[in-house]
Amino acid sequence: MKLPQIKKLDWYIIKKFIGTYLFTLLIVILIVIIFDLSEKIDKFAEQNVPIKEIVFQYYGGFIPWILNSFSPLFVFIAAIFFTSQLASHSEIIAMLTSGVSFKRLLVPYMISATVICIFSLLMGLYIIPPANQHRLDFENKYIKQQRLINQTRNIHYQIAPGQFVYVEQFSPWANTAYRFSLETIDVESGELKSKVSAESAVWDSTFSGWKLHNYYERNFYGESEVVHAGRVKDTVIDLTVKDFYRRKNIVESLTQKDLNEMIRTQEMRGDATVKYSLIEKHNRIAMPFSAFVLTLMAVALSSRKKRGGTGINIGIGLALSFSYILFQRFSQMFVHTGIMAPMLAMWLPNIIYAVIAYVLYRIAPK
Repeated sequence: MKLPQIKKLDWYIIKKFIGTYLFTLLIVILIVIIFDLSEKIDKFAEQNVPIKEIVFQYYGGFIPWILNSFSPLFVFIAAIFFTSQLASHSEIIAMLTSGVSFKRLLVPYMISATVICIFSLLMGLYIIPPANQHRLDFENKYIKQQRLINQTRNIHYQIAPGQFVYVEQFSPWANTAYRFSLETIDVESGELKSKVSAESAVWDSTFSGWKLHNYYERNFYGESEVVHAGRVKDTVIDLTVKDFYRRKNIVESLTQKDLNEMIRTQEMRGDATVKYSLIEKHNRIAMPFSAFVLTLMAVALSSRKKRGGTGINIGIGLALSFSYILFQRFSQMFVHTGIMAPMLAMWLPNIIYAVIAYVLYRIAPK
């Protein structure tokens, strides 16, 4: 299949579309920074936060995060604003009457959407995670204590193949696990090799392990059994106190490699918090591709000259783009409630709005 040749008209649309997109980014981010700074300036002043930390550590991470979070909104506004301008000046009518099909007219828009998609993808995978680490550290230090996911009762973990931990109750205040048990099972035969039970296991940071109190250990050798008991025993296993509670938004600061590693560990352990990691992973990929869907929808909506002028199209565009972002956030609830798999839930807004975009494309002027 021969690719269409890029002509002057295509370059004109590409430059105008991407230029409008960047201009929209600049205006919106300035507004967001002004409102955010006016809200937090009292806290900064009270704690004598250095200007250097505010500018580079906080806003250096805050700006990329905001840009990528609301990228679908910026794409939609840019496409609908620029196309409405073309329609109001009868430029689209001139293009169509000169022999350019509506399908061919979409080519420079899709090229622009590809550039924006790649830009957003690179931001989400490589730039935003380390920037988020600085932002989250700053917020935890000066603004608010980040929320923790506390797991305190009936905790089951597979910490390694064939090695299982059970804790009846965990106290985050004392870093102590009560009614602790550790079972080791032969992976091939499925037979129990050993079991250690203890009234409590206290985390000891001096050797990064657990002190088992009033423990009872059973080792199985075929049909024979060896039993040990004692008051205190030091144990080092692939489980730390951090595994019992972690920040909800810690996944935002992980690189893609670290995020995949965390997901593998959480899935092996049967950790319920893996849903936060899976949402972040699939959202990083699904969100950039919304540029294609929203661009098609914007062009189909605004390519016809309307009596109300550009304002009508912008109003419709804002409503649809905000509804997309709202639905994107709402779809995460499908994961938390167990209704839908994380990958499907994160791609669902793109799928539904792609259908809407296709319908609008079919009834758009040809």
